[in-house]
Amino acid sequence: MGALKRVLLGRPLASEEAGHQLLPKLLALPIFASDALSSNAYATQEILHVLEQAGRSALGYAIPIAAAVVVLLIIVITSYRQTVRAYPRGGGSYIVSKDNIGETPGLIAGAALLIDYVLTVAVSIAAAAFAIASLAPNSFAADHRVGMALIFIAFITLLNLRGAKESGKIFAIPTYGFVVSIVTMIVVGAARCTFGSCPDAETAHHALKVVEPLSILLILRAFSSGATALTGVEAIADGVSAFKGRTPAEQAKNAATTLSMLAVISLTMFVGITILAYRMHAVPLEDRSVVAQIAHATFGGGFGFAIVQVMTALILILAANTAYQDFPRLSSILAKDRFMPRQFINRGDRLVFSNGVIVLAVFAALLIVIYDADVSRLIQLYVVGVFTSFTLSQAGMVMRWRRLREPASWRRNAIINGIGATTTGVVLIVVAVSKFIHGAWIVIVAIPLLVLLMKTINKHYRSVAEQLRMPQDRPARGVGTRAVVLVARVDEATMRALGYARALRPVEVRAVHVGTGEEATLVANAWRERRLPVQLDIVPGDPQSIIEPIRKYIRAMPQAEDEFITVVLPELFRRFGWRQFISRRRTLLLKTALLFERQVVLSDVPTLASENWASHRGSIMPGRTTAIVLVSAVHNATLRALEYARSLSPTELRAVTFNVDPDETKRVLSDWSRMVDDIALEAIDSPYREVTRPLIRYARQLRAMYPDTVVSVILPEFVVRKWWHQFLHNQSALSIKAGLLFEPGVVVTSVPFHLQ
Repeated sequence: MGALKRVLLGRPLASEEAGHQLLPKLLALPIFASDALSSNAYATQEILHVLEQAGRSALGYAIPIAAAVVVLLIIVITSYRQTVRAYPRGGGSYIVSKDNIGETPGLIAGAALLIDYVLTVAVSIAAAAFAIASLAPNSFAADHRVGMALIFIAFITLLNLRGAKESGKIFAIPTYGFVVSIVTMIVVGAARCTFGSCPDAETAHHALKVVEPLSILLILRAFSSGATALTGVEAIADGVSAFKGRTPAEQAKNAATTLSMLAVISLTMFVGITILAYRMHAVPLEDRSVVAQIAHATFGGGFGFAIVQVMTALILILAANTAYQDFPRLSSILAKDRFMPRQFINRGDRLVFSNGVIVLAVFAALLIVIYDADVSRLIQLYVVGVFTSFTLSQAGMVMRWRRLREPASWRRNAIINGIGATTTGVVLIVVAVSKFIHGAWIVIVAIPLLVLLMKTINKHYRSVAEQLRMPQDRPARGVGTRAVVLVARVDEATMRALGYARALRPVEVRAVHVGTGEEATLVANAWRERRLPVQLDIVPGDPQSIIEPIRKYIRAMPQAEDEFITVVLPELFRRFGWRQFISRRRTLLLKTALLFERQVVLSDVPTLASENWASHRGSIMPGRTTAIVLVSAVHNATLRALEYARSLSPTELRAVTFNVDPDETKRVLSDWSRMVDDIALEAIDSPYREVTRPLIRYARQLRAMYPDTVVSVILPEFVVRKWWHQFLHNQSALSIKAGLLFEPGVVVTSVPFHLQ
């Protein structure tokens, strides 16, 4: 699996290589502007798709509608140039709205954008499949657009998991190829219409049935569909920090320049396609797009037509990259603010927010399947989120200028953004009203539901932070522990677990077997034959379902107020491998159940069958024990784990943290020095932002110094009451347990901290 991952994604990138992923303008344009540029492939078509319902005479309104879209695009681009300069570290709608208007407006903008990014992928990919179908209307591909779209999503997901700069190089060729092919088509088509007879599209003489009369509402719906040409404009404002530049101001300048380049290119293509569609009398077909009809009429089929369609399909596939860049980035920002699960903060091997990339791909694929990769059906869900975020962002900028009142410029800046906010606000109302019954209601309902979900997540995280808050004084030393060894059979693994339990210097050691009848008798006889210094208790029950009997046994044990009960679980593995770990379903269920028992600590003592224990008749006690307390933050859960480690009186007690984020590591070291003065906290470098492999290397170094030692990794693990809340927290504990399971001489001990 690891080798396949390297082939698909490339080598892991160290954290210090993040600076090398910054993008020059020529690479940033295809990455951040591909969505806005590619929307020209279907924006004109969607205007005509609405207008044709009123008959061919209504198609002339496409020109004034396109003019209105052009004015709107100029206003929005001008407004966002100011946003880029005001927020050189990235000024998406969420940040601008939250900073200047308030938390709830910020969350509304964030929710609208997240939904819009999913729709961007779905619409772009569906349009790409349609472009391929338009190239060969009666082909196998045309009959399998959904499958083709899903393959495209898998392809673009893989590219983005490889990292921004590599994907940018791949995207540059089709993006610029699309621009050149469309501009060439416009120039050639315009020349033929100006200096000769304008060629007719294949639908020029199709009779159109009047489905509904021409009305203001119909024109507004056509305008709303054409406004898809503005999708993706905000992406550059979201990603200013990804631009190359020595300073944030220089990055902002490069981003603003890229916005201007986007405006010029996009306006040229949109206006040219719309005019040619009108002059060539093109109307949408089920199996051929308007752009395909224009290209076919302009070049007469052949190579020129094929190039336009191939480049259109490629840009539409790669246009989804805008969402793939910004959905994970926005998700990570929301996660840092505790409005989304913490997993979205994590960067993968290639320095990308891989969890966000995967989640985006899954939701977009679901939409493709549900809506049968139909662009016209998906487009009805589109634009609401775009203009919601536009309006809130520009309104936030007006509030910012009024608050700062910078000399000489604040009034002008406020007027520019005020015009932007007013215009996009009016368009938002138009879109919501005109498209409501056609599918926009789904997004209008989804946005507040997503905001409610984010507020609920934030409430959970605030509750957790309150319970984990450090006490004013250092933790007291635990009074000790009682050890309970679970005995399924009397074998090498059980002897090793018993030896580990005795090495803890517990108040008492117990051994317990759940079973009845002949099996229980055999276990008891084998135990007596070994003449072990620990009595074995037989608890009646089904050996296949021991959770409840073990719970009752533990709860009935005598226990002081501050005393721990350490449940030692021996596990014998026949061979190394993940299958061994995953196949032990009953063991995993038992471990999970015991985590919910208060004052109970779980130690997993694994043994490989290949190890030679045949000469040992009794328990195998290690010569020395080294306890390592893992520290991700200094809070009550960590201090409780430290308290437990102290109660064991190990030969050596260490505390370690992993330097994934230098700023966070400094904060942890500072907090530790204030709270704990007798144990030094070691910071272990983790250039690839992981814990398990550096921890394994650290444990092996300790074992190399003292071969007779058992390394006990003390893992603080807080337990939530509701199982679904567990998905809101990083599952690093599970990864650590799995990684250390087959490491000889290493025992993983989970110290649960129960949250209300």
